[in-house]
Amino acid sequence: MKRRIPELDGLRAWMIFVVSWYHIWQQSWLRPSIGSYSLDYLVRSGYVWVDGTVLLSAFLLFLPYARAHRSGSPLPDTRQFYARRVRRVLPSYYFILLLVFFAVALPWGLYQDGPFLVKDLATHFTFTFTFFYDTCVATPLGAACWTLAIEVQAYLLFPLIARASLRWPVRTAVILLLICFGFRAWCLWALTEYTMVVNQLLNFLDVYVTGMLAARLYLRLEAGREARQGQKKQALLWSLLMTVLFFAFGFALVRMLRLQAGSNGYDQIQAHQMMYRPVFALLFAGLVVTAPFAARPLRALLGNPVTRFLSAISMNYYLIHQTLIVHMKRLHFPASLSETPQMAGEQPWQNQYTFWAFALSLAAAILITFLVEKPAARALEKRFTSSASA
Repeated sequence: MKRRIPELDGLRAWMIFVVSWYHIWQQSWLRPSIGSYSLDYLVRSGYVWVDGTVLLSAFLLFLPYARAHRSGSPLPDTRQFYARRVRRVLPSYYFILLLVFFAVALPWGLYQDGPFLVKDLATHFTFTFTFFYDTCVATPLGAACWTLAIEVQAYLLFPLIARASLRWPVRTAVILLLICFGFRAWCLWALTEYTMVVNQLLNFLDVYVTGMLAARLYLRLEAGREARQGQKKQALLWSLLMTVLFFAFGFALVRMLRLQAGSNGYDQIQAHQMMYRPVFALLFAGLVVTAPFAARPLRALLGNPVTRFLSAISMNYYLIHQTLIVHMKRLHFPASLSETPQMAGEQPWQNQYTFWAFALSLAAAILITFLVEKPAARALEKRFTSSASA
């Protein structure tokens, strides 16, 4: 039986929000602050939270396998695993690709030649565009969807990795980490430019391993909570401990984000991103594991109807937001006095642009989720069910 962890909705929504905030900041150059306290370091390092979404995905993908193994139940069916991924990902992803292609790329002449157009579409439809510089970096179809491509590539291997991890946990983890760290060491020592390697699947294997280990730890903590039912004093002390640990992980994460934000130059940013990735993975895992066992007010803040709604639309929000905010500037919306209002620090343009970037991205995500993704998912589910019955 599937057990929802509401607190993870809030973490997912926050992670996607900060990543999108980073992309919006790239266009607006608006330096956020609360009074005299600058949040500039948080938005400058916003790309790091992509690692958090990958870890959360690994955690949730492996949790059903670990739970079934722990209880002696049958492992998740591989065919159903892929069917769920297809229903969740493909309808809205393909819709957004076609929408951007026909509504933005073609009308605005963003393709300079036909062969690149064909290559770009073909690699995006097959999630292989991350393997080529032009389709990964120079694509008019939206730079943010590389994360989904990495996830889909991982989906293809995950049932095999999950079963291997259950049978040979240490051996499987060591092999994956050796592959990851070997590849990363080669990147750092043999290359001087990291654009095409920093976010390849091989460079995320340690994040996936950490997420899977976090799933195992979560089940142990869950079993401990169930054993303490009826022992109010122990349960209270346990929730206070988890709350303290949650904020401790959060504080350490903020310190690491400050360190990452202090990187100078694009190459150093990406080099530090690879070097610090294992640390960030452990800190994100700490948040994921402690949040469901924290004090009730914190759990209510993270897991509630609002965060559940935001989590439900988060994938489509992430896929559409970067293309939309770049096109807003192409359309000169909102209007500005300068041709480069971000460089001029033009107000109120910076505030207006930031507001509309968030608002329109949210509205587009809602429409795509409820008019495209969910109806298509229901239709595909019926199709898969009838095919299985036949």
